[in-house]
Amino acid sequence: MNAPRIERFGRVDTTPLVSVVVLNWNGEQWLRRCFDSIKEQTILPQIETVFVDNASTDSSVELARQLLAGLPAACMVLNSDNIGFSAGNNVGAEVASGRYLFFLNSDTWLERDCIEELVKQVRITGADAATPLVLNYNDDSYQDMGFFGFDIFGLPSPSTPCDHTRTIFIAGGCSFLIERELFFRLGGFDPEFFMYSEDADLSWRVWIAGGKIVAVPKACVHHRGAAAVNPAGGERPVEFRTSEQKRFLTNRNALLTLLKNAQHVLLLLVPLQVMLLIIESVLVALILRRTAYFRRVCLAALADCWRL
Repeated sequence: MNAPRIERFGRVDTTPLVSVVVLNWNGEQWLRRCFDSIKEQTILPQIETVFVDNASTDSSVELARQLLAGLPAACMVLNSDNIGFSAGNNVGAEVASGRYLFFLNSDTWLERDCIEELVKQVRITGADAATPLVLNYNDDSYQDMGFFGFDIFGLPSPSTPCDHTRTIFIAGGCSFLIERELFFRLGGFDPEFFMYSEDADLSWRVWIAGGKIVAVPKACVHHRGAAAVNPAGGERPVEFRTSEQKRFLTNRNALLTLLKNAQHVLLLLVPLQVMLLIIESVLVALILRRTAYFRRVCLAALADCWRL
């Protein structure tokens, strides 16, 4: 990959409290509302915005350039290829200079005090990372607030709504706040994941390093979700398409998360997850009448885990 091209906007002579890293790939329709919500943050003078584009083919870059010019401190990072969610966010983090990094999907918008509340609760609780309350994009209905841990198959267990800051195991990747120093000490997001489960992997490594993660319900973000792979329907998804590539990455990365981080009795989750993966893939292959599906999403995922 060629070195990314960087453009800077606004002031560059101060160290921000928070760097908001917005990764984008063909997300033009979401950018204006996302950046407008950053511009309305209660602690805007302490925020740096880092826009990272993964070689979009729409007009995202042109629009982002206009929007970033209206922010007090911002920069644009242009990758020459689509290097994925993990590596793309890592590139943004390298450019960012804030004490905290806030990784934010482009198909989101923040309520005015979201970032202020996140930082406030991290400081009060002594946490090292945090996630806000995630609501659906076009209303206040609940989407998630991180994940408690894992079920018996080693898959993330969603947390339930609550009205107070609480400890969780996994911070959701669409809006993930973490101390910059810790992020780099842990090696950032694992680029091997490309996309999917990178948030679970990083969160687990935060805990292994002795850190703490909290969910903050007073900080709210609205998230459309799956905008790149399920674009139909605008603000409200009307379909949930998948593909063999998506299933391969989902299966491989969920298993990789366990293999990388589980110890002792938790390793018993590995054969249970492999069993679930095989059963699910066989059933789908039979329904589709395509044996190649089983080979590409199950056997290939298992083989790649062995390789890595």
